[in-house]
Amino acid sequence: MCGITGFVNYKKDISSFRNVLADMNEAIAKRGPDEQGYYISENVALAHKRLIVIDPEGGKQPMSFHLGDTDYIIVYNGQIYNTQEIKEDLLKHGFTFESHSDTEVLLKAFVQYGKDVVNHLNGIFAFAIWNCKTMELFLARDHFGVKPLFYTIFEDTLIFASEIKSIFKYPEIEKIVDKQGICELFGIGPAHTPGTTVFKNIFELKPAHFAIFNESGIHTQKYWSLESKPHTDDFETTCDKLEFLLKDSITKQLVSDVPLCIFLSGGLDSSLIAKFASDYCYENGLPPLNTFSIDYVDNDKNFKKSDFQPNSDNYYIQIMRDFLYCKHKNIVIDTPELADYLTDAMIARDMPGMADIDSSLLLFCKNVKENATVSLTGECADEIFGGYPWFFREDALNSKTFPWSIAISERQNLLNPSISSKVDLKDYIDFRYGESLSEVQILDSDSPETAEKRKISHLTLNWFMQTLLDRSDRMAMYNGFELRVPFCDYRLAEYVWNIPWEIKALNGREKGLLRHIAKKFLPAEIVDRKKSPYPKTHNPTYLTKVKSMLSSVMDDSSAPINNLLNRNYILDILNSDGTAFSRPWFGQLMTGPQLMAYLYQVNKWLEMYEPKFEV
Repeated sequence: MCGITGFVNYKKDISSFRNVLADMNEAIAKRGPDEQGYYISENVALAHKRLIVIDPEGGKQPMSFHLGDTDYIIVYNGQIYNTQEIKEDLLKHGFTFESHSDTEVLLKAFVQYGKDVVNHLNGIFAFAIWNCKTMELFLARDHFGVKPLFYTIFEDTLIFASEIKSIFKYPEIEKIVDKQGICELFGIGPAHTPGTTVFKNIFELKPAHFAIFNESGIHTQKYWSLESKPHTDDFETTCDKLEFLLKDSITKQLVSDVPLCIFLSGGLDSSLIAKFASDYCYENGLPPLNTFSIDYVDNDKNFKKSDFQPNSDNYYIQIMRDFLYCKHKNIVIDTPELADYLTDAMIARDMPGMADIDSSLLLFCKNVKENATVSLTGECADEIFGGYPWFFREDALNSKTFPWSIAISERQNLLNPSISSKVDLKDYIDFRYGESLSEVQILDSDSPETAEKRKISHLTLNWFMQTLLDRSDRMAMYNGFELRVPFCDYRLAEYVWNIPWEIKALNGREKGLLRHIAKKFLPAEIVDRKKSPYPKTHNPTYLTKVKSMLSSVMDDSSAPINNLLNRNYILDILNSDGTAFSRPWFGQLMTGPQLMAYLYQVNKWLEMYEPKFEV
């Protein structure tokens, strides 16, 4: 797990741009605190910041390989989980290996398979490979975009990086936000349209895409998508296949040369991963599995039950602690920390995000990093198996918009009137919503319910899940910490995608089929527990803290947020403790205190990034 960056230009000698490359690499230093490396020649510059997870000596980058009359150079961020299978095939083709690094296997796989290499990979990855003979740069990103990769083309130069902040270190690249950027930031955000960013001319290489850059420009191509086809397996076979895929995904992701752990919330998803992982440790004579959970000061005193958050985690975590072969540690975060790290969380994302939902994960990873470098999490199970309330609630299903972001009129009203008169958020959201739904493949054999749920599943996988994956990567890698997501295995997603909804939602429950499978492995109380989202603080001192922070911003009439957003509306939000904005900003958790924290992030982003607005 690392950070990568670089640039290519065919029309001028860039070999003297070493300082530029070093500045770009330093901008993503937190992603790879262990080592750094550079490759620079007349037309290409590549840099790498390394977080050592596999093969400390054999995995150094940029890595080069000479074959015939050419050299290949790679910079790579990620983990290939089927490394051994690929390696065995390459051995049959005459390749030899000097390390057990997946970087070496990936580089030689590209030499063997060319651009088809992406169809051989199971993992999380973003990488760039330079071919010295053809003078082409090959870029690729994993199936669901777990690992980020951004690029721009400026004055005949392709510039790419794991994070946008690195691209801005290239001379004269401007931070411009146009109408589309405002729509992305305040209409779609903290989600984003695949392939776009809030900044003009800064693009994201879409998940499941590769790109080739040569003298004729950049050419992108999709290499994978979820294909709708009839599900022909009977119920028992379906359960057997799912059990195999889950175990195989989790086991493959336990490979590490550094300490590894599991994030354990006591929910179905993390508990299932922890069970398989702890069994693996026990059966292979390894030390007990390390598990970690997050909590907040005085949350036990202030927790209030709701439809979205029906119970707290502690009771269920204790059940799993007693059940597993593990050593558990509870990380407790205090209110001042959550607020103080809002700025770091914004910097990690390069934009305002999910407020303390972000900063809490950042702090959680920061604390766990003292004991481990890699963790598996239960992220993505809700998206794959249908776990969110909007899969079941008629008001959400009939909203005709993204169901986690229905406060469209409130978002529009939040814009400064001078901008609001020129930017129609609803038109943009409607366009993106319709564009996304047009991609869904509905089968004639689909029941009406399965057809409907294919649509909401498509939206959830391509929008909501992307936001959470981005959050996971940024908050973890800001601490030089790697998060793995076994439920995001593309083979598992492919199979579950075509299971009829009536089976997927067995017994009318969210993740009903997954619960049925889990009965073999987990205590009944865990299996039957109603879904509860990522835990947030319920401490009233957090509201007091963020209200004070935002009030201080608004006391300054020259604060940049006043030029972008509606000052009077923000004051109403402050005076009402957030209730003037009547619905969550995003998802289930971004209510009053989180909205204030988000607005504080917006102002801090304007101060630190100083974007220019073209409206």
